[in-house]
Amino acid sequence: MLIGKLKEVSFSVIPISMLVIVLHFSVAPLGTVMVIRFMIGVVFIIIGLTFFLIGVDKAITPLGTLIGEIIAKSNKLWFLIVIPIILGFFISIAEPGLIIFSRQIETVTGNQISSIVLMIVVSIGIALLLAVAFYRIVANIPIQFVFALLYGIVLFFAMFVDAPLLVIAFDASGVTTGVLAVPFILALTLGLSHLKRDSISGEKDSFGTIGIISVGAIIAVLILGVFNRGRTYDTPILDMIDYGDAVFAPYGQMFLKIFVETLLVITPLVIIFLVFQTFVVEIKLRQVIKILRGFIYAFLGLLLFLLGVNAGFMDVGRIIGGTLAVDVSLGVIIAVAFGLGLLTILAEPAVYVLTTQIEDVTSGYVTKMAVLIALSIGVGAAISLSALRIFVPSLQIWHFLLPGYFIAIGLMFLTPKIFVGMAYDAGGVATGPMTATFILAFMQGAADATLGSDVILDGFGMIAMVALIPIVTLQLLGLIFKWKSKKEGLPDEE
Repeated sequence: MLIGKLKEVSFSVIPISMLVIVLHFSVAPLGTVMVIRFMIGVVFIIIGLTFFLIGVDKAITPLGTLIGEIIAKSNKLWFLIVIPIILGFFISIAEPGLIIFSRQIETVTGNQISSIVLMIVVSIGIALLLAVAFYRIVANIPIQFVFALLYGIVLFFAMFVDAPLLVIAFDASGVTTGVLAVPFILALTLGLSHLKRDSISGEKDSFGTIGIISVGAIIAVLILGVFNRGRTYDTPILDMIDYGDAVFAPYGQMFLKIFVETLLVITPLVIIFLVFQTFVVEIKLRQVIKILRGFIYAFLGLLLFLLGVNAGFMDVGRIIGGTLAVDVSLGVIIAVAFGLGLLTILAEPAVYVLTTQIEDVTSGYVTKMAVLIALSIGVGAAISLSALRIFVPSLQIWHFLLPGYFIAIGLMFLTPKIFVGMAYDAGGVATGPMTATFILAFMQGAADATLGSDVILDGFGMIAMVALIPIVTLQLLGLIFKWKSKKEGLPDEE
């Protein structure tokens, strides 16, 4: 397992790391100390994500499956609602992507939006919508109507929120569905849906939960925005600490804070497991030891990952973004942004899982290579358009999100149901660790260095764009599957 996970993570991180080295020796020199610090961060991230994913496989996923089955067998409505709310909150608040994103928001707003407050608000939204998603499965409510209602609520609140919180809200929906939340919540959903009598319905219902909870993050931040309406965020930002030639200084300075932070987010998950093991279902001692060992892996992995990101990765992304914004042409910046998007999707392991799943469900009618190409080009275009917004003041995030989501919602009523769930889940899959760290920092650096650009309005919003593209792309592929099925005389898959 260790070697397999190490290869998987290395394939995710190394391509972008190589691009950084190429940029360093060509158009964006970083300095020897910064490059060394960056490479140390790369090692920390690779080892950290490897350990963390092993912990997810050994502890988080088994716990999710177990609890999902317990919820399904309980036949109690209050249990179906209360347990997902508790689990959704603690899983969300422990998500590495949300932790990093919340810290970035705190930085760019000059502490006017606290990272703790943002994490709590987003986690509450995730928790409530997880309960809604579970109830939908049990009550057999069509997923199209759920998404139509939820995005109608989003549109309503968006009319009363200032632009900065609007951008943050849509970005938050992408960072919450990461390496911890996705496997745990999918395991919960599978544990619930597999116990339905109708196996076909169960298969369809195993998709869509990630998409539903993502909307919870948007709605929660929009409500926060309603209460913060009229506030301005003009504090000077992105003042990086000068550590001089001390390569390890930032790692040492940040270690204690990140250690405590990691302890606080992992401990509640351990407590939830111990409570279930003690009062709800008795697990064999051997399995208990295996799960607890998995939590240790998750703790060590998350610690190393956050340390590598904060001490070695983020500053490099900002420096490169700022350097390119000042020293090279717009065409070069767009090309680099497209390359970052392409590498992000090609290197994201969860994308390969999704594309294989689609190929299996459609019996090869829609190949995983076709999906991979479509997603790669789409995400590359999304990041390029996000970069273009920085240099074209008239372009705003809603110019893309509003028509994009109208198209996505309209396609729900045309494409086969199973593709709807897949598509909205894919929005979370596409926004992996590299998107929420290096690429977002790259955008912030470019926005900070560009005259007339706003770091919140223009530096953020990229994650929202990346999350939107797969929703449209996979539903279009669903229409292709439906058309090919009709052409060959096969029954429609509704």
